[in-house]
Amino acid sequence: MKVALFLGACAGLALFAFLLMRQGLGEIAGFVAAAGWGMLLVPAFHLAPMTADTLGWWKLFPSGRRPRFRQLLWMRWLGESVNNLLPAAQVGGDVLRARLVMLGGVSGPVAGASVVAQLTVGVFTQAAFTLLGVGLLAARRGGEGLLAPIAGSLVIAVVLFGGFYAVQRFGMFRLLAKLASRLRESDAWKSILENGSAFDTEVRAVYQRKRDLAMSGAWTMLGWVVGAGEIWIALWVLGVPATFAEAVILESLSQAVKGVMFLVPGALGFQEGGFIVIGAALGIPAPMALALSLVRRFRDIAMGVPGLLIWQWIEGRRLWNRRGATAET
Repeated sequence: MKVALFLGACAGLALFAFLLMRQGLGEIAGFVAAAGWGMLLVPAFHLAPMTADTLGWWKLFPSGRRPRFRQLLWMRWLGESVNNLLPAAQVGGDVLRARLVMLGGVSGPVAGASVVAQLTVGVFTQAAFTLLGVGLLAARRGGEGLLAPIAGSLVIAVVLFGGFYAVQRFGMFRLLAKLASRLRESDAWKSILENGSAFDTEVRAVYQRKRDLAMSGAWTMLGWVVGAGEIWIALWVLGVPATFAEAVILESLSQAVKGVMFLVPGALGFQEGGFIVIGAALGIPAPMALALSLVRRFRDIAMGVPGLLIWQWIEGRRLWNRRGATAET
């Protein structure tokens, strides 16, 4: 995994530099500079889709054991910061979210099950959101052979993640732990087996609450759609007149590219390439499409850097308190 992340980062950085040089760094910088302070509207608006997504996560906790919403909101923010800025294969932030929930007093199986279930919900709603973007693009361009290949790829993705969902229901973690316990009998492995069984029980319990699962999907889907408002605002501050439907096309398909290239930190380079290709279909010049991607990068940095600093402060304080308690004893 480390080698794959390193190679992905190198490939993404090379592609990013190539696209900037090919399209003209000075022209792109001019577009971004013209946006000025208007770029601050993009990270400010990001609170809206983040709130919707957090509500989707909140619904996956058992009733009566749900953390406070405002706690989950800042945990969601810190997790996104890790996913956007650190080479963590787009899942490190989700592990961090589960950890933070556990530190807040929620049991490990419940915290982990909520995150795993939301990842599954996120995949299916993103597939629906991408299909929405493909449909809007096909309607705009009259088809032109776009719908069949992209829809086929989405079907494959849904089948694969549907298999992941089925494995969760069948008891993935319990079976893995049981196999490990047979290979090596010890109390440590027995503890893993017990935790794996508890985890599986909580995951199945989440999927049995159909109403909460449906509400989570609805809030998550709303978050995807509202997130297109960031693209619409970014285009507006860049001086590009665009409809909200065009913003949905750009957001949905660029997010699909980012999801596919999860091994590349922040989908660096590939996000820019996706904006160029999708923008060309909408009549947006390549330099302007790159400027749009850089405005999105600005949002990631503006929200991500403070998030990473707060995360480090939390971990540092816990380490300091632990050392203080050890010194007293």
